[in-house]
Amino acid sequence: MKAVLLAGGKGSRLKPYTISIPKPLVPVGDEPIMEIVVKQLVKEGIEDITMAVGHMAEQIISYFGDGSRYGTKISYSKEERALGTVGPLRLIRDGLDDTFLMMNGDILTDLRYGELIGYHKEKGAEATIATVKRNVDIDYGVVKINEDAIVGWEEKPTIHYHVSTGIYVLEPSALDLIPPEGKFDLPDLIKALISHGREVASYPFEGYWLDIGRPEDYEKACENVTKVRKGKDV
Repeated sequence: MKAVLLAGGKGSRLKPYTISIPKPLVPVGDEPIMEIVVKQLVKEGIEDITMAVGHMAEQIISYFGDGSRYGTKISYSKEERALGTVGPLRLIRDGLDDTFLMMNGDILTDLRYGELIGYHKEKGAEATIATVKRNVDIDYGVVKINEDAIVGWEEKPTIHYHVSTGIYVLEPSALDLIPPEGKFDLPDLIKALISHGREVASYPFEGYWLDIGRPEDYEKACENVTKVRKGKDV
């Protein structure tokens, strides 16, 4: 099984931590966040990892090397200009000839990748997105308006929704919908799959997940990383 780690972003929201090092190498505990991800993937049986790199790529390549010290093979796809989240897959299309995992390289989670892949195959989907449920408490009375008339009222409701974790399983056939040029993101691909009648599945995940996008997220990750590694409740 192959995995593609997206590691080409600038991590602008995580400054000042990302001023001199790329976001995937920002340490969480005693290891860079993407090293934690790599070790988790290897533990789940991933034997071939491609890192899609761009910003400060040389630092990432120098740190991870060929992957031999992790017991896996690591190769690199370097984009010279921003191609979006799935645009870089054009550069490695020939090497993606079977079901593969794709994910952001800055996620702290205890998701079992093997179970996600098994779920994807069971569903027979062309793409599967790991999703988590989130709730937002509204501190006001929410009114429903029809033209100038108030036709409903809900006092301090809680809104429930599902979000993408940034972890996906894809079939090679899905890549046929990526245009040959230009920037192309994962939402673009998912919407293209849906519009073509292809099956896109949701894998509902209820464990720990944190997208390290902002300084406050990074602080949470540093607090919780030990528990996540040991599989304890956070």
